[in-house]
Amino acid sequence: MSSSSNPHSILVTGGAGYIGSHMVRQLQSEGFEVAVFDNLERGNQDAIPASVNLIQGNLTNPSDIQKAFDAQRFDAVMHFAALAYVGESVNEPDLYYRNNVVGSMNLFDAMRANEINKLVFSSTCATYGTPESLPITESTPQSPINPYGQSKLMVEHVLKDYAVAYGFRSIALRYFNASGSASDGSLGERHDPETHLIPLILWEALRVKNGGDPAATNLRVFGSDLPTPDGTCVRDYIHVEDLCSAHIAAFKRMLATPEAGAEQYNLGVNQGFSVLEVINTCSEVTGVDIQYELVGRRAGDPAELVANASKAMQELQWSPNYPNVRAAIEHAWQWYLQHPPASV
Repeated sequence: MSSSSNPHSILVTGGAGYIGSHMVRQLQSEGFEVAVFDNLERGNQDAIPASVNLIQGNLTNPSDIQKAFDAQRFDAVMHFAALAYVGESVNEPDLYYRNNVVGSMNLFDAMRANEINKLVFSSTCATYGTPESLPITESTPQSPINPYGQSKLMVEHVLKDYAVAYGFRSIALRYFNASGSASDGSLGERHDPETHLIPLILWEALRVKNGGDPAATNLRVFGSDLPTPDGTCVRDYIHVEDLCSAHIAAFKRMLATPEAGAEQYNLGVNQGFSVLEVINTCSEVTGVDIQYELVGRRAGDPAELVANASKAMQELQWSPNYPNVRAAIEHAWQWYLQHPPASV
């Protein structure tokens, strides 16, 4: 979509976060009008372009949401705002159900009150739990094994029911492992704490590159005896920019098929990479011998999660530009060289 005299206007909830901030940049580059709603508790305000209107607020406060809809008229909402740490969700499920489920319902009800009827929702492969078979399709049974995945599945159920009762149009995108940074080096991944594999490996590479002892590694590999080719977990890594392009494709599908109700799509690259394969690729990209400590499996960690994203590729007319994890690693390394974390 190119710029025009009448661009579509999108509200991005969680637009200061990792994926949301990349989404804002991509929407702007394609000529959309964009505003961000974020409480900034876990996002980064400096990741939001100065040209973008930021409405600071919390989804658990309906009056905050109404402020966003009072500010301007939106054609759709892209809903990224959520708590997303699996371990934290187990320890503090109240936070996850209140923020992810109740907060989402507050948003949807405000959308209905303001006659905004299109939503792209950030869901997750965590809704599948430990899958019965691979690759995972949209019809694979959903049986989450933690409150984070359960909270996302609950919102999917709300969207299905709202479609039937209220004609609410939505597309839920079930992400596999989001990875990488902006390909032009302008934006990257910043979490506190950081739990994602690729950043943790690259932080270790930075530590060694800066003179650290390779043997004194901070990198841990959870499990080496899983039923996978090399014994380590296998995951489907999708580049953050490919995730974002799928959201724009989803919005275009909602425009073309307003009657389709609530739909769901997997987003991945249809290929898995093991933890050791990712470490080896990081070593190749960085030129650093990255060592690691083998420790026991994490409870509830599925051995393998690989998407079948053919439905998205066909119906959304979407395909990933970066189907191999190496590109995500290269772009992330470019970012961390320029923006090293304080802990390295």
